[in-house]
Amino acid sequence: MLRATPKSRSKVKPFAARRPVQRDAGFSLLELMVVVVILSILALVIVPRVIDRPDQARAARAQSDIAAISSAVQLYRLDNFRYPTTEQGLAALVNMPATDPQPKNWATNGYMERLPTDPWGQPYQYLEPGVHGDFDIFSYGADGVSGGTAANTDIGSWQQN
Repeated sequence: MLRATPKSRSKVKPFAARRPVQRDAGFSLLELMVVVVILSILALVIVPRVIDRPDQARAARAQSDIAAISSAVQLYRLDNFRYPTTEQGLAALVNMPATDPQPKNWATNGYMERLPTDPWGQPYQYLEPGVHGDFDIFSYGADGVSGGTAANTDIGSWQQN
């Protein structure tokens, strides 16, 4: 008969001391469905608010650009006693106009370093005299055509506070 040595006895554990193997270590289908429903509800609440933000940001940038261009047009008038004509356009703020009436006191470095484009990649429009005041600076919005609603609405200097 073989006898177990004290060393080999220490390796063998009695049956009662062994841990049972856990078989259900994942999530149940019900738990996964609850998580999917919660994420869907959050998406329904948050997504519409986030989608609207880019259009608002573009409109705010256009208002800011128009305010800066309007200031440059006012400086042009202070130096030359008149606004640039519609034909001379906003380019008269960057380069000295070659068409009449020639500005007598045009600033050496111009009134703007460069003309910005609107947030939709189109040039800003300029009218002198304007429909809404001495001059109008405006963007046609996302669609690039006069009129429209939401992101397609026209944004102009007449909307400045």
